[in-house]
Amino acid sequence: MSFAVKLMNWYCEKGRDLPWRATHDAYIIWLSEIILQQTRVEQGMPYFHRFVEAFPIVTKFAEADEEDILRLWQGLGYYSRARNMHKAAKMVVSDFQGMFPTAYEEAIRLPGVGEYTAAAIASFSANEPRAVVDGNVYRVLARYFGVKEPINSIQGKKTFAEIAHDMLDKRNPGIYNQAIMDFGALQCKPKNPLCADCIFRVECVAFQERRVDVLPVKLKGKVSRNRYFHYFIVVEDDKILMSKRGQGDVWTNLYEFPMIETAEDVSLSDLMAHADFVQFFEENAVLEAVGKQIKQVLSHQNIYARFFIVRDPHALKKKKKGWNYYFCEKIDKLAKHKLIFSFLEKNGHLISVK
Repeated sequence: MSFAVKLMNWYCEKGRDLPWRATHDAYIIWLSEIILQQTRVEQGMPYFHRFVEAFPIVTKFAEADEEDILRLWQGLGYYSRARNMHKAAKMVVSDFQGMFPTAYEEAIRLPGVGEYTAAAIASFSANEPRAVVDGNVYRVLARYFGVKEPINSIQGKKTFAEIAHDMLDKRNPGIYNQAIMDFGALQCKPKNPLCADCIFRVECVAFQERRVDVLPVKLKGKVSRNRYFHYFIVVEDDKILMSKRGQGDVWTNLYEFPMIETAEDVSLSDLMAHADFVQFFEENAVLEAVGKQIKQVLSHQNIYARFFIVRDPHALKKKKKGWNYYFCEKIDKLAKHKLIFSFLEKNGHLISVK
């Protein structure tokens, strides 16, 4: 029995029942694939349902305001995905007459759609024989064949693309692709894979050579830089001061509290002596720390955030461009990045944000 047949038989018995697998609608498949990039299925599922309900067809997505899309996306991270989705939806309307493309060569033209996503759309919606290669697939193939090439090297990507294409069931590419991704997610897991009852344990090179824990190989990325954000919560009557981030940095166009960034972690007294603090706040401002420092890891960046309530709103002597007051009850309508969204979920009651 071939690798593909054994894999698809396993999938028929143990594969996951996921809502986007019950359709050949390329738009719905695209939604699910973008949402699940760098996101666990359990975390992405509510977002998938939320977006399908808000934008049941691609034309509705294209017509939406970016801020509404970002608000639905908040908490999921990697906000460039949401912005690219909006651009892609508009392109489908302008270049494809509102019909979401199912062919690989057309789908890959869309913003935010790379080789993997284009292959997923084409194979799942139109059964086009295109092999998907994601983290799960890399892992299964690296272990099964004992491939030592780093998966993120130029040669490694070429090698795995060739193997994936060779192993693909050309008659049933959609089912095969779903099967190998599920196998990697459920059976051939990154840690503690279920090798004891694996259907490939006899053929698997990594299992036979006891190299399961070292495959696949991945080159180390560049060192992350540390950034220190100090957020100030200023509430006046029934309004709260918020800041909208600009272009050219993380979290473009998303809302947060007014913030001062420092080159290193600083004490409260050093923070209050910082030039930016002196420029915007009175010398006798009273700050109350809320919780402990929070760390958020982004691509090549570690964000260390502290939050302070400014007890007297009149301690703010001038507003920086982009700082504006919003009614507390309307804060929920603003698109916020995960750091702020999570903080408000936990501490909103402390600052009268309902």
